[in-house]
Amino acid sequence: MKFRLLTYLLFCVFSLPAQQSIRVRELEKERLAALAEIEETNRLLKENTLTISNALNRLNLLSQQINSRKKIIQLLDQEINSLDEEINFKEMQILSLEKDFETKKQNYAVSMRKMYLHKSSINNLLFIFSSQSFSQSFHRMMYLKAYSGWQKKQAEEIVKKENTIKREKNQLIAQRKEKLNLLNERQTEEKQLAKEEESKKNEVNTLEKDKKKLQDDLAKKEKQAEALNQQIDKIIAEEALKSEKAAKSQDGEKRKAEVKGGYAMTESEQALSSTFADNKGQLPFPLQGNYRIVGYFGVHPHSELRGISIRNNGIDIETDPGNEARAVFKGVVSQVFTFRGYSNCIIVRHGNYLTLYSNIDQVYVKQGDNVNTGQALGKIYTDNENGSTLLHFEMRHDQTKLDPLDWIKN
Repeated sequence: MKFRLLTYLLFCVFSLPAQQSIRVRELEKERLAALAEIEETNRLLKENTLTISNALNRLNLLSQQINSRKKIIQLLDQEINSLDEEINFKEMQILSLEKDFETKKQNYAVSMRKMYLHKSSINNLLFIFSSQSFSQSFHRMMYLKAYSGWQKKQAEEIVKKENTIKREKNQLIAQRKEKLNLLNERQTEEKQLAKEEESKKNEVNTLEKDKKKLQDDLAKKEKQAEALNQQIDKIIAEEALKSEKAAKSQDGEKRKAEVKGGYAMTESEQALSSTFADNKGQLPFPLQGNYRIVGYFGVHPHSELRGISIRNNGIDIETDPGNEARAVFKGVVSQVFTFRGYSNCIIVRHGNYLTLYSNIDQVYVKQGDNVNTGQALGKIYTDNENGSTLLHFEMRHDQTKLDPLDWIKN
């Protein structure tokens, strides 16, 4: 039992530095990812000049930039703490090695003194021939041989231990240097965070002065959003009515709606709808490449501007100019239409689930087309006034609006 406990404790002691080192590397990987996010946000901010029409998007980008910067500082703190633990363990390890090294050197010195006193081959021969029997002389000869071998092994172990201590000390120097670099980097990140928070504060102050213009612009956008919502509701109602008539027809394929007034589906559409629902949380993003979510689903007060509330039936995604909207699941193009404030809009039906892709510049599909998961539906519109490339994406289950972030893999 004691042996098992000792073995377990030794395993814990020697595995600790390896675990800490892995943790430091993982934290470093997370930090580099956060830095990449900041670089992408900076690029989007440079491309989007501040105007009333994109002011809230810019504030969201600035907030994301600041949050990423805070995350980097937090990760740096964790890296430094993990490195501190590594350094403390390394110092203890070196101390233990040095004590063991001194003990081995002292033992070796004692053995060497004894060997010096009996170093002549004559003494060794006398030691062997003075034996009282052949068996005793044989054992004495084997003893001298073993003793000589032990001394050689001790000398080799001393050299090996000395090299190990040198290597461990070099690693300790490298770790202390890495810690110093991290501390310097943390100081740099804190300064940069202060600048970004000041920049955000200045933009908020600018927008507070133009709050009336901002509220007017938001009212205009909300009116456009509500008009789009009514248009989608109308399309859904028309398609539901059409499917209901088809269900009552004796000649048509058998159809069934999940709820009263809902879209009556064929068996193949029911299977598609069921598969779509099974993929909740795993659907691919509606575009590829770089992006930032700058508008979220639902109604919520703006975090920075007092008296400003945001209403959104989907999500708004900032991306690179020239990027394309892509189908999140296989289905059929239900409608393609143009709508003021949203450029071209595409609705894809997946049984009784629908996905909407709006603010499309060039449309690649037409009504009735079958599309596959990840298929490009059209190029996203870029506003020449402020350089913003924004995809508006919505999801519905019959008439019920869904939060896309609950469904797509973000």
